[in-house]
Amino acid sequence: MSVSGSVPGTSLQGLAVRTPAPGPKVVALGGGHGLASSLRALRRVTGSLTAIVGVSDNGGSSGRLRAELGVLPPGDLRMALAALCGDDAWGQTWSRVIQHRFTAEGDLHGHAVGNLLIAALWEVTDDPVAGLDWVAALLGAHGRVLPVATVPLEIVADVAELDPDDPEARREIRGQVEVATTPGRVVDLRIDPADPPACAEAVEAIQCADSIVLGPGSWYTSVLPHLRVPAVAEAVRTSSATRVLVLNLTAQPGETSGFRPETHLEVLQDQCPGLALDVVLADPRFVPDAARLQSAAAALGAQVVLEQIADPKQRVHDPKRLGSAFAAVLGRGRIASWR
Repeated sequence: MSVSGSVPGTSLQGLAVRTPAPGPKVVALGGGHGLASSLRALRRVTGSLTAIVGVSDNGGSSGRLRAELGVLPPGDLRMALAALCGDDAWGQTWSRVIQHRFTAEGDLHGHAVGNLLIAALWEVTDDPVAGLDWVAALLGAHGRVLPVATVPLEIVADVAELDPDDPEARREIRGQVEVATTPGRVVDLRIDPADPPACAEAVEAIQCADSIVLGPGSWYTSVLPHLRVPAVAEAVRTSSATRVLVLNLTAQPGETSGFRPETHLEVLQDQCPGLALDVVLADPRFVPDAARLQSAAAALGAQVVLEQIADPKQRVHDPKRLGSAFAAVLGRGRIASWR
């Protein structure tokens, strides 16, 4: 990782920067807890890792900073940075620090330390990429974190089944939080602005990647919005990288209620025509009909790989199990050697 900006007159110029270790160039797209799960697994199998993170959050601390300062919502970026922290004392301490939220009676209540740190470095560097690079260097992050776009995005969805008298009537719902919690059925998704300035470093990372990982995560609010940014979608579609999709373990209440595993792929094909995949990675314990999943994957050009990637005691992805699955998938994909 290299820092993309300097800060004249400050000590930040002398900050040490981690040198990438050998390994395939892997790019992971998404946001929130889903992306964090992938990053915790991927940092165990490659030293050349880039997270491309959504910037549409409009709730909580991120939403407040977005509204008050006009900055990108930092929350998902913070979670990605925390996931890339090492397992040593330095990494674990800084991971806890940036995830810490204040409990107070005043304006600080609910703010995450990492959100404030990122926002401060954006103001100091006047560069969203440089600011994130400095935070990553401070944390000793095992990878780079980039925003998908350089302006905040708003998720816009057409939602049906909100009117009991007319279930097919569609209503426009705006905002990540609002779309994620809608009791209706999302039938179309877009972003505002429709053609935002993509982060140039993110597009370049996709173009240079050996593997691209999508998911797991909230389907309409974390996974699909990246593919609504035209420059990013084009880079993913035309990439020669191995494209891997990690399926969610269960449907998300509200956003994807009633979804079967294959429904996620059918929605992806409908919302992102022309996108091809190579591998769909899923846990067999959460796939009731493997044949139906394989049929949906084949429509996207992909092979289904079933591996036990979930924690055996709870419905979350296990970093070590998921890391082992990634190592196998990336190793037998289009990567000839881990250089």
